[in-house]
Amino acid sequence: MGLPLPSPPAQDMVIILDLEFDVMAITGDSHSQFHVLAVDDSMIDRKLIERLLKTSSYQVTAVDSGSKALKFLGLHEEDDQSNPDTVPSVSPNDHREVEVNLIITDYCMPGMTGYDLLKKVKESSSLRDIPVVIMSSENVPSRITRCLEEGAEEFFLKPVRLADLNRLKPHMMKTKIKNEKQEDQEKLEKSEIQSEQQQQPQPQPQPQPQLQQPNNNKRKAMEEGLSPDRTRPRYNGITTMV
Repeated sequence: MGLPLPSPPAQDMVIILDLEFDVMAITGDSHSQFHVLAVDDSMIDRKLIERLLKTSSYQVTAVDSGSKALKFLGLHEEDDQSNPDTVPSVSPNDHREVEVNLIITDYCMPGMTGYDLLKKVKESSSLRDIPVVIMSSENVPSRITRCLEEGAEEFFLKPVRLADLNRLKPHMMKTKIKNEKQEDQEKLEKSEIQSEQQQQPQPQPQPQPQLQQPNNNKRKAMEEGLSPDRTRPRYNGITTMV
C-alpha cells in the first residue's frame, strides 16, 4: 500500500472540501433516493462527512458511536453477553422506520470500533446486505485487508473526497437491484400460491342421511285388516230367537 501520505493542514482541507461542494452543486447529481448512515466519534469529521454527503444529495443520518448505529438499525445482542459467539439479531419491536442503503463508519472509535460494527452488521441475516465502508486517517495495510476480508466494500483514507463518494453509488445500486428482485420473487411466489388455492376444487358438502320413514302402505294395509267389517263375527245360518 506504500507509506501514508501526509495530511494537508486543516485550513487547506476545508478549502478543498468547499471547492468539492461547489463542483457537486454545479453538477446537480441527485442521489436523494439513497440513505446513508454515517458513524464517527469525531464531531469535526462527522460534520464534514455529513455535509459532504448531503451536498451530494444523499439522505444522511449521523451518529457518534457504533452502539448508536446498531440501535438505529434495530440491532440488539442477546442478553447473554458472556458468549462471544452470540449472533446479533433484529428486534421485532425495534425495526427500522427508514431504509439504510449504506453505512460509512470510522475505524478508530472508543468502545465499539468500525471493524466491530462491520462484523455485527454482516453477522445479521437481516442487515448483511447493507454495504459498509470504512474510513480511517491511518494507512495500515493489515487493517485495510482485514476489513475488506470481513465484508467491507471500500476503505477510504481521510479526508474523504468527491472521488470517494462517486464510488459509493454502484454499491448501493447493486444492493437496491438485488432487494427489488427479491421482492418481485416473493410477490410472484405469493401470487402462485394464491392461484393454486383458487384452482383447487372446493369440497362438496356431504349429503345428510335421511331418516327412514315408516311404510305408509304397509301401515294402511294393517289398518284395513283391522277394520270392523273384518273383525265382526259372522253367524251364517243361525236364527236368533227373540
